[in-house]
Amino acid sequence: MKRTRTNQSAAVRFGPALKAVIICLFIGSSGVGYVWQQNQLLELGRQKAEKEKRLNRLRVQNSQLARHLAELQSPKSLETRLKELNLGLRMAQPTQIVWLMDAPLTPAGKPTLSMHPAERQYAQRRAGASPAP
Repeated sequence: MKRTRTNQSAAVRFGPALKAVIICLFIGSSGVGYVWQQNQLLELGRQKAEKEKRLNRLRVQNSQLARHLAELQSPKSLETRLKELNLGLRMAQPTQIVWLMDAPLTPAGKPTLSMHPAERQYAQRRAGASPAP
């Protein structure tokens, strides 16, 4: 018996059309995905350029502020400011300056106590602790 088109099932007739639609959807969605990806790359590039400009502006501002701070901390500037405010302050004499030295660290990370025991007792008494034996 000879088969005619009228006897074929609907799935067999629409199979090639369905494949074509699926292939077109895949190609179309791939194209949309590619365009979206390129758009994201352009947007990230723009954001990166803006961030680099901001970073450069902040670096320039930081260097300006560092120069201004150094100027304000200079002895000449401090002296001028003291005279303006009439505070009656003067530069410290060398005999008025006390230099404190940190004890060097041992390999274990604890400071060494190279002080004489009498000095250690004096330091503890000044801090309000009882003297060590």
